[in-house]
Amino acid sequence: MKILIVGAGNMGTTYAESFLLSHSITKNDLLILEKTTEKADFLKEKGYKNVISEPNDKISRVQLIILAVKPQDTEVLFSILKNYILPSQTVLSIMAGVKIQTLKNSLGTSKVIRAMPNLPSQIGMGMTGFTADESVSRDELFFVQNLLNTTGKSLYFSEEEKIDAVTAISGSGPAYIYFFMEAMIEKAQEMGFSHSEAELLVTQTFMGAVHLENRSNYSCEEWIKRVSSKGGTTEAALNIFSNEKLTEKIGNGLDAAQKRAKELGE
Repeated sequence: MKILIVGAGNMGTTYAESFLLSHSITKNDLLILEKTTEKADFLKEKGYKNVISEPNDKISRVQLIILAVKPQDTEVLFSILKNYILPSQTVLSIMAGVKIQTLKNSLGTSKVIRAMPNLPSQIGMGMTGFTADESVSRDELFFVQNLLNTTGKSLYFSEEEKIDAVTAISGSGPAYIYFFMEAMIEKAQEMGFSHSEAELLVTQTFMGAVHLENRSNYSCEEWIKRVSSKGGTTEAALNIFSNEKLTEKIGNGLDAAQKRAKELGE
């Protein structure tokens, strides 16, 4: 299958490299549309032969078109792309908030898949939620899922509205983790540790906790009980979190993210 990636930003280049590393495609089968001269030149220096700066007839020769551009950059681009897209081609969009129906109307095609990856996709540890129009065949969906899985793991949802929730949970999720980590690092420094010491203490704790949870059948609640002891240090911290209604506040934040994702699609 020949693939076009529109946009050579973080996710566009992540997909290109992941597809090639997994031997899903070769460089001869990959076409990249990148209007920024510096990025296009950089790709060519890395051995990407098929790099174009403007839409042309080559687009009609691919089977899958991946839209990895910002939503605000699409109005002019879509009006031009529409002239080259065929009904037989499948379109995969990773643009936040842009609904399948909007893509169908803008591009004049029905075979549309909408996905929401996250930042760890850059190191093969990503989480992607995706959905598709009913006109996308089972084989096409299976092929695209295999491509998405080269960057980590993926989940298919038949209900498109769940993609806004995916955006709030896993799409934006890494920022919430970094926020909590930064708060712990800052407090560790207040307790007398150097920045490098604080960073190591916190990052290794997060990494170890996640790996431990992944390798067991225990729930997070069960792990919390295993770390805690009656009248101990962990319980003292958890009591503060509970009194401050931290769980409720986290939920409110996720609700706000989901609401904003829906607003972007309106």
